[in-house]
Amino acid sequence: MPDVAAWIASAATMIAAMMTAANLRTKITGWGFVVFTVGSVAWAAVGLTTGQPSLAITNGFLLLVNLFGVWRWLGRQARHETGSELAEQRSRARAHVPSLYSGASAIGANVFDGRGEKVGTVVDTMHDCESRTLSYIVISQGGVGGAGETLRAIAPDHLAFESDGIHCDLSAEQITAIAPIDEKAWPAVAPPALASNSHDLSFASSSKGLFHAQA
Repeated sequence: MPDVAAWIASAATMIAAMMTAANLRTKITGWGFVVFTVGSVAWAAVGLTTGQPSLAITNGFLLLVNLFGVWRWLGRQARHETGSELAEQRSRARAHVPSLYSGASAIGANVFDGRGEKVGTVVDTMHDCESRTLSYIVISQGGVGGAGETLRAIAPDHLAFESDGIHCDLSAEQITAIAPIDEKAWPAVAPPALASNSHDLSFASSSKGLFHAQA
């Protein structure tokens, strides 16, 4: 019995660590905490059946932490994510060119060039406090797990927010030609828009589009 519990605990801990570290989506992170909970119970069982009270006590505490994580990510945060998704859906039903897009959905979203090829992922979005508009997005290119990545700032004039990611009217070559930004010193003002094939982002399908920016 202790051996079986130990194997279950080890497998659950490793799987849960990958699920939460990947930070893919709210619900995946939440289910990662569910798996962590299974691991905590199994490790506590190992501690109780093998005479290791410190292992049992530690995982009893971690069980409470993981249950909080389940509530945090599958309860509270999942409700917020569902609320933003429903708002997007209602905005799509309300207008030809829907006007709502969840800011949380932008982080980690794929960025596509004018030909529809993936050119990076969104690291963050920066907003202008005075005009209350999107100032620029920062995308990551290259690297592994953040190591060796290149960050670039792209003005919103070039962007269309879609259900499958963010589409840019610049070519891959034009995006690569944008000067990289210092990871510790992002621009204090919006970067200038560049010349492109089209500043009217109607190139993106209105059936997929969540909203379009006009230059």
